[in-house]
Formats: sequence, structure tokens, C-alpha cells
Amino acid sequence: METEINIVTIKVLDRIKEAGRLQNTLSEFSAIINTRFGYHELNNMKCSRSGLIILELKGSDDYSHSFITKLQGIGGIVVKVMTFKN
Repeated sequence: METEINIVTIKVLDRIKEAGRLQNTLSEFSAIINTRFGYHELNNMKCSRSGLIILELKGSDDYSHSFITKLQGIGGIVVKVMTFKN
């Protein structure tokens, strides 16, 4: 049976404005998130409003595609997907 491994990158353009909807979606689909990395600039003067999240998805391909589609419907973020078939 052929399965997919999906790596999803999410560029958050305004973390303060978009964090709620994005976090709710990540929580809703947490069962298929195998790995999650989050990055944003932080220094003594400020915490960046933009950020980058990298996800490795596991689970059924249909559920992964539903998650990706829901992410793409959230305003203020840019979603890119790399799919590996094995």
C-alpha cells in the first residue's frame, strides 16, 4: 500500500492576529502531527510578529489532505506542502 509523508511549512504573517485560529486547527488535527517545529525572531527589544512552523504529518492521506485544506482557508498564513510517496 502506497502512503504519503507530508511536510507542511506554515509562514505566519501576523502571529498576534492569526495565532488563535491556527492553534485551534493544529489542536483539532494533533493526532496526525508527528513533529512540530516553530520559529520566530526574538531579541531584547521585540518579539517578531511573523513566524514559521514546520510539521511532519502521519496518518491517513485523506485526513492529512483535510488538514492541509483547512490550513489553506486561514487568512494571514502561507502554506506550502512537500509530499513524499513511498
